[in-house]
Amino acid sequence: MTLLIVGIVVFLGLHLLPAFPQVRENLIGRLGKNAYRALFSVLSLASFVLLIWGFAVAPVVQIWSPPPWIRWVAIILMLPAFIFLVAAYVPGRIKARVKNPFLIAIKIWALAHLIANGDLASIILFGAFLAYAVVDRIALKGREPTALVETPGEGSTPNDMIAVVFGVLAYVVFLVWLHPLLIGRAVVLS
Repeated sequence: MTLLIVGIVVFLGLHLLPAFPQVRENLIGRLGKNAYRALFSVLSLASFVLLIWGFAVAPVVQIWSPPPWIRWVAIILMLPAFIFLVAAYVPGRIKARVKNPFLIAIKIWALAHLIANGDLASIILFGAFLAYAVVDRIALKGREPTALVETPGEGSTPNDMIAVVFGVLAYVVFLVWLHPLLIGRAVVLS
């Protein structure tokens, strides 16, 4: 469980740096923008690998047993999560309206997995990501956009259609093939 917790703390700690603009700006001033981005990327990847590895080797300590039907609620919740995830990278009206669809995708993903999994490692992992997304969204409201973060414009309806179509495609691909391959669990049980 220690590897999981260390991975979560480092990964989410790095991603909370924008909530402290002065710290981030000091680091960019010392390292330069490209070196900061490179270091951020390397540390993010390393801590993400540690987080995944820590989750994989964490002991299964069942805290509660979700009812079987709750898995379907999680499956349904994941569809808008994928659409918001794609919308975060497509300058459409969805992105302009909700400001940060990526954080909404994280919140939905974390909530869906919290309700579908009752083991301690899942509660720690998905609870931490849900808390991170809530804290970061609150912090976003109080800070100015920087050169590292683009401000969404008005966007266009065709881009929203792209977000929806590619979000649904990504959802189906992940649901049917990638979740069992990468996570080791089939989502839809027969």
